[in-house]
Amino acid sequence: VREGVVKNITDYGAFVDLGGIDGLLHVTDMSWKRVNHPSQVLAVGDTVKVQIVKINPETQRISLGMKQLQSDPWDGVEAKYPVGAKFTGRITNITDYGAFVELEPGVEGLVHVSEMSWTKKNVHPGKIVSTSQEVEVVVLDVDPSKRRVSLGLKQAMANPWDAFLAAHPIGSTVEGEVKNATEFGLFIGLDNDIDGMVHLSDLDWATPGEEAIAKYTKGDMVKAKVLDVDVEKERISLGIKQLAGDPMQGDTYRKGQTVTVTVTEITSGGIEVKFGEDDAPMTAFIRKSDLSRDRADQRPERFAVGDRLDAQVSNVDKAARRVSLSVKALEMAEEKEAIEKFGASDSGASLGDILGAALREKAQKD
Repeated sequence: VREGVVKNITDYGAFVDLGGIDGLLHVTDMSWKRVNHPSQVLAVGDTVKVQIVKINPETQRISLGMKQLQSDPWDGVEAKYPVGAKFTGRITNITDYGAFVELEPGVEGLVHVSEMSWTKKNVHPGKIVSTSQEVEVVVLDVDPSKRRVSLGLKQAMANPWDAFLAAHPIGSTVEGEVKNATEFGLFIGLDNDIDGMVHLSDLDWATPGEEAIAKYTKGDMVKAKVLDVDVEKERISLGIKQLAGDPMQGDTYRKGQTVTVTVTEITSGGIEVKFGEDDAPMTAFIRKSDLSRDRADQRPERFAVGDRLDAQVSNVDKAARRVSLSVKALEMAEEKEAIEKFGASDSGASLGDILGAALREKAQKD
C-alpha cells in the first residue's frame, strides 16, 4: 500500500505518481460501485492511498487499485439479498436488454426487460424507468461466483391476472373494447391494461367463426363471459356466445317438434333458414326434396328471402350441433292428424274435405 498524487486523468483511469514512478489506477479499480468517469472520484493533485495490484517489468507498468483497500460488498451477498426478498434500489444504467439497479454501493442487479412490466411487452426499458429513479425490486436469483443478481420489477407489483381473477371469477360477465381482430379471434381490453381473447369458436353458436368475427370492428364495446384465467401463462379466455344458453342443450329442439323459420338464402338445392331465439339463433338447410309433399311445390324459387314458414324437426345431432328440418314431414304429420281426427273415407268425405275441415279448425284457433 502506497500513497501517491494524481498526476493525470483519462477516460479509462488516472495516473498516480508514487514518487518518481507512475502507476495506472484503472476506473474499474477505483470503487466497488459503478464509476462512469474517473473525474467522478478523483481530481488532479489529489493525494490517494492505493494498493499495488500488478507489476509488469517488461512493459514497466504498475497497476493500482483503491477498491482493494475496502471490503468486498459481494462477500456474503446471498445472505444479504435472499431470493424472494423485496428491496429498494436506484436505477444506475439503462440498456436495450434491461436496467441496472444499485442495491448498495458496489452491488448492482439487473432487471431484464422481460421482468420489468406485467403488461408492457416489447417496450424499451427507458420507457418504463429512468436513470436515478428509486424502484422496488424482488430478488430472483443470486450468483456470487459471477457477481450477478437478477431482479424483478414487476414482481414487486400486484399481478394483474391474479387481481382480475379475484374481481372476475370464472363464469362472470365482463365488458371491454375490441382491441384487435385476428385469425384466432377477438382481443378485448380489460382492467389494468390486460387483454382477454374470444376464440373464433366462442363467438356464435350457429354462425361459423370466420363469418361471426366480421360483425365486430375495432373500438366496439362488447360483453363476454369469463371462461378461463391462466395466471401463469397470462391468458384470459372469454366467450360471447356463452352469454346466451346453448340451444343444443336440454330439450330445446326435439324430433317431431314444429318450428317457425325465416328464409335467409335460396339455392338450387334448397333453402337456408334461421330459427330460435334472437340471442341464440340456429341455422339449417332444408333440402329441395323436403320443401313439400307435393313434387310440384319442391321448388326453392317459390320462396323469397325473409319468408316465414313452419317446418318439422326431423333429426337432432347434438354432437355435430345440427338440426335437420322438413316441411314435407310437417305436411304429412298434419295430414295424418287430420285423418285420425275427422275420420277416414268410409263416411264419404274426400281427403280434400278432411284437410279443409282441419284447416278451418286451425284458422278458428288462430
